[in-house]
Amino acid sequence: MPEMTFDVRWPDGSVQSCYSPSLVMHDYLTTGGRYTVAEFLTRSGQALQQASERVRAKYGFVCTSAAATADRIRRTANRFPGDAEVEITAMQPEPERT
Repeated sequence: MPEMTFDVRWPDGSVQSCYSPSLVMHDYLTTGGRYTVAEFLTRSGQALQQASERVRAKYGFVCTSAAATADRIRRTANRFPGDAEVEITAMQPEPERT
């Protein structure tokens, strides 16, 4: 199963590197995309849940790394107002262009 990383620039300028066990993140976020903290929490949470379910479907167990990433994102997001803006500065690998 292809895995990926994505980098988030938080409202205070700090950058957090995040992990996903699936490329499904590309369905929810884009490089250069700007989202409110609240929207980013929703999108990333849904994507990481779906990624974990893909792991369950393939291997028979959920991905604890996806849950840990979601938890790290939630803890960081709690430091900012919901309407503050985050930016996705990188996603590796980038989506294939068709």
